[in-house]
Amino acid sequence: MRNYGISEDEEGLLSWEWVSGRMSESRNYWISTTRPGGRPHAAPVWGVWVEETLYFGTAPSSRKARNLAHNPNVAVHLESGDEAVIVEGVAEELTAPDPSLSERIVEAYAAKYEDPETGGEFQLGSTEGLKTVRPGVVFAWLERDFPNTATRWVFEY
Repeated sequence: MRNYGISEDEEGLLSWEWVSGRMSESRNYWISTTRPGGRPHAAPVWGVWVEETLYFGTAPSSRKARNLAHNPNVAVHLESGDEAVIVEGVAEELTAPDPSLSERIVEAYAAKYEDPETGGEFQLGSTEGLKTVRPGVVFAWLERDFPNTATRWVFEY
């Protein structure tokens, strides 16, 4: 059995800029939560990466939102398994955001997504109630060079 530990040597490891770029460019984010009974749940969402934080929306009645109300711990995975980025953190509701932050979030949504009804820019009605995920632990690697590129960041959360 091969040990897939994270290298102590920085040579070949991925940069935070690489991770942040992938988080910014990703169209969909897989959100993994835990149901109150302990079963896992995963679903894709739209979101934006602003100031090293993921912002995404979900209806309060959705399974994701109900799971997060019970247990706010979350894992976020991008679509690619070949250029993997996994963010573990705690989801919190965005309440009374700074107006300049709200503006950046709204602009990021408009630049990234197309409104399915009009074909124009997606207009986020309000940032109030969006979920935020700040990284706690982040894993990233390139499949073509695994485990040499396997990189981990640990933040306070």
